[in-house]
Amino acid sequence: MNAVVITGADRNLGLEMAREFLKRDWTVYAGRYLMDLPLLDALQAEYPQRLKIVPLDVSSEASVARAAEAVAAETGRIDMLIHNAAGFGDHAAGAGGSMDFSSFMAPYNINCLGAVRMVRAFLPLMQAGMKRLCFVSSEAGAVSVAHRDAISSYCMSKTALNMAVRLMFNKLRPMGYTFRLYHPGWVRSAKIEHAGEKPPSFEVNGKLIGKFWPWESAASAVPQFIEDRDWEDRLVLIDNEGAAWPF
Repeated sequence: MNAVVITGADRNLGLEMAREFLKRDWTVYAGRYLMDLPLLDALQAEYPQRLKIVPLDVSSEASVARAAEAVAAETGRIDMLIHNAAGFGDHAAGAGGSMDFSSFMAPYNINCLGAVRMVRAFLPLMQAGMKRLCFVSSEAGAVSVAHRDAISSYCMSKTALNMAVRLMFNKLRPMGYTFRLYHPGWVRSAKIEHAGEKPPSFEVNGKLIGKFWPWESAASAVPQFIEDRDWEDRLVLIDNEGAAWPF
């Protein structure tokens, strides 16, 4: 039975990707950051044998190490790793706008360094599997098509993630690892910080923000992650509608 580790699996896109893999009879090790949020518990009740919940804060090297140890205690083989966890941080209206620079470090630590931490920690478990490394990125990090003018910690952190993935690709592709770099589109995401915010709301000031529901993007992502490609020696950012993006 195939097994996948998913970071940020306790809500939104990560939760829906976990659901998609479970429907396909995979074992899912779901990284849980918000410990009192019950959404993963509800999903585990549907799949008690194949959904394993793992406490995980990708911004913490110690937490990532503990997660890898917990998964290793359960299995000696992981086929796929998906880095989905993300932080947004702060932005300013322009280069001269006021901003809290300290808040810029959190998205970089989660979005970019979190991905590197996860790969380094879980590679020993991936030697015998399908060796697939998947990363949820964004057009927000694509330099050549950047259209925003705000100084955005999120955008810059996704650019850093894209470079990190490129460097890991250069190192690990010759060792048989395959990569997926995925742009989920403008996904409607519920901001959930604790269990009291149930059911989650996808509205901001009474309006839906975003184009795609999390389950729509997840339904597109999972086949892309699972299916082999004839062009595995190329690293391409592909969106949820199958289009390629420069990055």
